[in-house]
Amino acid sequence: MTETPENVGQRFDRLPATADERVVDGRPTRSEVLEWWDERFGIAPETFADHSFWERGAGKIWAFTDDAASPVDIEGLGMAVLRTRREHWKPTLEAVQRFGGAADRNVVTLSRERARTFVAGEDQELDWDGDWGYLIVAHELAGEPEPLGVALYVHGELRSQVPKGRRREL
Repeated sequence: MTETPENVGQRFDRLPATADERVVDGRPTRSEVLEWWDERFGIAPETFADHSFWERGAGKIWAFTDDAASPVDIEGLGMAVLRTRREHWKPTLEAVQRFGGAADRNVVTLSRERARTFVAGEDQELDWDGDWGYLIVAHELAGEPEPLGVALYVHGELRSQVPKGRRREL
């Protein structure tokens, strides 16, 4: 009897390049991850050209700027960038701060006061004529939007997704 390959929570496995190479049910592919960043935020796949993608646990996707043999039994490998095994994929705060500057879609730029409210972890009402769902939240610094983190926008409310340990009173 042959064992079906499965996800191991304490191990990093490189994402397959395409669905044809997928051996673990439910595991996203590199092409799906790149397509999601491009479709959701307009971040071109070339932005991640130097990164490999890895899954650790169910749907916790990490980006790594070097190469390693797969699988890898270590605690951390690069940066957590995405949560995928849920109805809607969710980018991490770290990924948005690192790659969100390349986004040209689903970015909401907040005033100074609204940005303070956001980084404090508070929800706020907001008129937004773009897509509902996860947005990149930015604030203008030196004439350019600087990504601050992730929010969930639903029913006219911008819900801060800043983790409790990263919230700040400014």
